[in-house]
Amino acid sequence: MKRALIAVLLAAALPAVAGPSGLSVKARIAAPDAHWDYASFDPARRRVYVAHGDSVLMIEADTGKAWPDFAKGSHLHAVVPVPGTDRIVTTNSGDHTVKVIDARNGALLASISGPEDADSATYDLGSGDVVVIGGDDGVVQLIDPKAMKAVGEIKIGGKLEFPAADGKGRLYINAEDTHEIVVADLKAGKVLTRYAMPGCERPTGLALVAGDRLVSSCNGVAEILSAADGKVIASLAIGAGPDAVIYDARRELALIPSGRTGTLAVIALSGPKANQVIDTVPTAAGARTGTVDPRTGRVFLPTMRYTPPAQAGGRPTPVPGTFEVLVLDR
Repeated sequence: MKRALIAVLLAAALPAVAGPSGLSVKARIAAPDAHWDYASFDPARRRVYVAHGDSVLMIEADTGKAWPDFAKGSHLHAVVPVPGTDRIVTTNSGDHTVKVIDARNGALLASISGPEDADSATYDLGSGDVVVIGGDDGVVQLIDPKAMKAVGEIKIGGKLEFPAADGKGRLYINAEDTHEIVVADLKAGKVLTRYAMPGCERPTGLALVAGDRLVSSCNGVAEILSAADGKVIASLAIGAGPDAVIYDARRELALIPSGRTGTLAVIALSGPKANQVIDTVPTAAGARTGTVDPRTGRVFLPTMRYTPPAQAGGRPTPVPGTFEVLVLDR
């Protein structure tokens, strides 16, 4: 395994002006350029994992030391730590696999045939399975990380985004093309119902939070719904281009990074301002996914720097040599 130590660079170029949440960009961790997708936190090992091109980028949360080639993959999308084990599970759309990795050294333990577009994933505490979303073919695959094999599949159809499992047999999934949340029964392997979100354009990130609530990130809007019946509790204005909902359970916050506007919406989930945006923290263009350290509340957001698009409505161009993980702290 190739190890390359990357220095933590202080974010001197970004003004650390804290708003009501107390969060602001405090540091940047540089790493080689690569496509990136979801990030996750391993509380047992105190690590951040980033799906980083064809490698898992691993960062030691307490020191900022980074290993950009911790484990091999193929156009990675998600990295899921498996509680109580020495294993992580990755999704790979490049070779249509789900890989089981040894968390101690990054070694490959198993490569399992996955959905064609093996994309987002989450751990289900009730079954001990990793739930993998085939985003383009509308398939949910269940992976037993201990047996290292696929143990089930649910065919839903449509364009699926991110899942959230309640640990009691229910799975919630954002359906991007139909602007709804699909509710499925993991044990029965079938769809139970669908929650419409008419005010939501292209739902992406999703989190199941305390109070049996679902928080869904849409383009410019965050929807908070009752997980029991799909009733909309709140519809909140956020930035454009979000791709994740980061749940900070200890501080009772939902954090939504928006890549187009370069902001992080901070939503209170308790207290007098519950179900309201209490802060909009400046981050950086491109910062659309991330994770939180449950102990410290530090937020990690991968991104690159961009130049404006050549034509109105076009895509911005990434600047070579600028991939980094922003670290937000109080």
